[in-house]
Amino acid sequence: MAIYPKLIMDALTNVRYPGTGKNLVEMGMVEDNIRIEGNKVSFSLLFEKPNDPFIKSVVKAAETAILTYVDKDADIKGNISVVARQAARPEPDKLLPQVKNIIAVSSGKGGVGKSTVAANLAVALAGLGYKVGLLDADIFGPSQPKMFHVEDARPYMEEVDGRELIQPAENYGVKLLSIGFFVNKDDAILWRGAMASNALKQLIADANWGELDYFLIDLPPGTSDIHLTMVQTLAITGAVVVTTPQEVALADARKGISMFLGDKINVPVLGLIENMSWFTPAELPENKYYLFGKEGGKRLAEQLNVPLLGQIPIVQSICEGGDNGEPVALNPDTITGNAFRALAENVVEQIDLRNENLAPTQRVQVTKK
Repeated sequence: MAIYPKLIMDALTNVRYPGTGKNLVEMGMVEDNIRIEGNKVSFSLLFEKPNDPFIKSVVKAAETAILTYVDKDADIKGNISVVARQAARPEPDKLLPQVKNIIAVSSGKGGVGKSTVAANLAVALAGLGYKVGLLDADIFGPSQPKMFHVEDARPYMEEVDGRELIQPAENYGVKLLSIGFFVNKDDAILWRGAMASNALKQLIADANWGELDYFLIDLPPGTSDIHLTMVQTLAITGAVVVTTPQEVALADARKGISMFLGDKINVPVLGLIENMSWFTPAELPENKYYLFGKEGGKRLAEQLNVPLLGQIPIVQSICEGGDNGEPVALNPDTITGNAFRALAENVVEQIDLRNENLAPTQRVQVTKK
């Protein structure tokens, strides 16, 4: 029977990594270098460490899966190479050399308004005069095209210095790329982790982002291999974590902060953003109603010794602005617009403080337009 890469990938979904119980494809352990020559099959498996105790058993299980689910006569034994992620990791500082600061916008769980915060933070930074880009890395729920009123944009390729690069869409002074530009907005995206990670790598490395002071990444909620891919691909300046004051959201925010500070990620946490801090009716701007608890984000920031970057109230205009593609940060004179402007200023301040603590050769100089 004919052997082709999809059969190999499907077979490897039956092999689970003992350390997590997840299959090799789901964990992104299969490199995109499957080679087939007649009956001979060869590819590489990625492991976190060169001395991983499960290497031999996983390789043997992968060989058995190919022989069982693909072709019992496949020439596979001895043809699976092992690569340590640490050794295979690209040099993050070589990508986006014209970008001065890269900020990951994350949340421990969905539904806390992370993408809304990312969009308005980007617009607020642009409003302060900085050059800003935003990557919608929430592969399975891309919402930035709608929030920036560019749903119908179709980024095109253009030759730049001998390379064909994707031209980001742009609105409100923010350059934007999202997987939402390349798929039908009404269709669900059913991709394995490796496919999603590779798509994001292309939107980073094969796009003409140009000179940017701040490059924001709207990450998927929770903790996943996409987060790991981003840190392996880019030299991230720092992360901001979005939560609501609600206890269940705070518990997940704590895990998110722990992920960034852990050994595998090791990204500085610039601070915590408390979204939906209180409800303020437009007709009663002085009134505050604490629908999800009071100052839970502030307490968590104090417990974890990270800055509280901002408290964003619930106002009807935030929802309307997102749905209409007009972020509220466009109008800094409103309650929410002012809150996002203050948030942007606090993020800039935290990055400036971080740069002051670096050696002079590591510092970046950011200038407004």
